[in-house]
Amino acid sequence: MRIEELRQSLRIVEQALNKLPMGPVRSDNRKFVPPPRSEIGVSMEALIHHFKLWTDGFPAPDASVYSAIESPRGELGVLLEGDGGPKPRRVHMRTPSFDNLAVLPEIVKGHLVADLVAILASTDIVLGDIDR
Repeated sequence: MRIEELRQSLRIVEQALNKLPMGPVRSDNRKFVPPPRSEIGVSMEALIHHFKLWTDGFPAPDASVYSAIESPRGELGVLLEGDGGPKPRRVHMRTPSFDNLAVLPEIVKGHLVADLVAILASTDIVLGDIDR
């Protein structure tokens, strides 16, 4: 059954690749996209623009965005709040380890103390994620 899952996953990847448009996929807007490397060596303007883009950044909107993905430990989310400048006003990462630790009192009910090590290991927490 696992080989069939791999075949189906490969078919999904092939379908996605077939739907990609041909040609370049980067924007031509030089305010957000650095110039191609081939231009940096021959154009002083491209070199300056590349330097300014990577040192100053570009202004982000005065808005908030939250995006999440499914990681092996659970949902990993990132919140960004812009203030109209090149640096965000607030950045917050929501890692699944805090929630995985918070559920521990419910998981251990009715188990022996000797089982705690195995139960704690099965939650797969990262303590560095929890103390922030």
